[in-house]
Amino acid sequence: MHSVIEQFSPSGAFAEPAGRALLACLVSFALTMIFAPRVIRALISLKIGQPIRTAEEVHKLAELHGAKAGTPTMGGVLIVGSMTAATLLCARMGNPFIIACLIVTLALGLLGFRDDYLKVAKKTSDGISARKKLLVQFLAGLAGVTFLYLYPEGNPRVELHDYISSLFIPFYGQVNLPWFVYIPFGVVVVMSASNAVNLTDGLDGLASGCSVATGITYAIIAVLCGSWLTADSLDIPFHPGAGEISVFMMALVGACLGFLWHNCYPARVFMGDTGSLALGGAFGMAAVCTAQELLFIVIGGVFVMEAASVVLQVGSYKLRHGKRIFAMAPIHHHFELKGWKETQVIARFWMISLLLAFLGLFLITTA
Repeated sequence: MHSVIEQFSPSGAFAEPAGRALLACLVSFALTMIFAPRVIRALISLKIGQPIRTAEEVHKLAELHGAKAGTPTMGGVLIVGSMTAATLLCARMGNPFIIACLIVTLALGLLGFRDDYLKVAKKTSDGISARKKLLVQFLAGLAGVTFLYLYPEGNPRVELHDYISSLFIPFYGQVNLPWFVYIPFGVVVVMSASNAVNLTDGLDGLASGCSVATGITYAIIAVLCGSWLTADSLDIPFHPGAGEISVFMMALVGACLGFLWHNCYPARVFMGDTGSLALGGAFGMAAVCTAQELLFIVIGGVFVMEAASVVLQVGSYKLRHGKRIFAMAPIHHHFELKGWKETQVIARFWMISLLLAFLGLFLITTA
């Protein structure tokens, strides 16, 4: 099945995923820039503002971020909407990787939208309970990964799971996973990535900026995995049709760039859980589709660091009788409380994200 853009373009002009990926980036960026002012005005008129934890809850954080109270949230609808539209236009919709990525991204986007709505309605930082949120994330991940495993390719003698049930281990190579390991592992990756990006979204432009570096990196990896020649020369898993993931990832990048225009310090709009949960799910599925789940620890290192800081903080508090490792978690708040300005934290984390993206590409091309 050809993409919409291929049907209305000169013969062969957009036959390769790389060209359509660049176009998807431009389209999603343009859509976000066009609709952002209208969406922001609508959110303001509807009084859909970000609730900030009060001084009674976290005194120092309230002092630092009190001025942000009321800033429009749910801006993630711009990201999810623009990247979905660009993907529908530029990607080959019969491709199982695209279908699986959209299933997870849209499902988690809806979960985040519901969570944001409850927070706004209650005027608190509490939305859907953690248990319910994890359940929906589990079901979304299970649907995407299972669909990917069971979807048959065009050749009736070949099933896609013959290719995708592999895992790339840097400096070792690829190993094949049985379905009862592959599916649960993939679901955990999707859930973990979704929550990691969600925890990172606490400063103006932090999550959206880091998402640009991560998205570009997975787009490059998708092109490498989708070509037998490059996959064979690099000794990485070859996934027929995986190049289409680059279209989806670059649509995400364009949407994040357009959103960052309005989300950079001082932010005019926040993505909310609508955007962060969806972005994390998209990265998780991209990692699963390319068999580069372990490399997400490096490529999405800032997200992983943020999530790890929360796990360590909670664990330390419970096991060490109230003692904390950090001044506050996630770790970006720790640096704020240590005297870093918000803009310093954001810029330095962006730099770390970019360097880790380069490191991830280095690992995949030299392993």
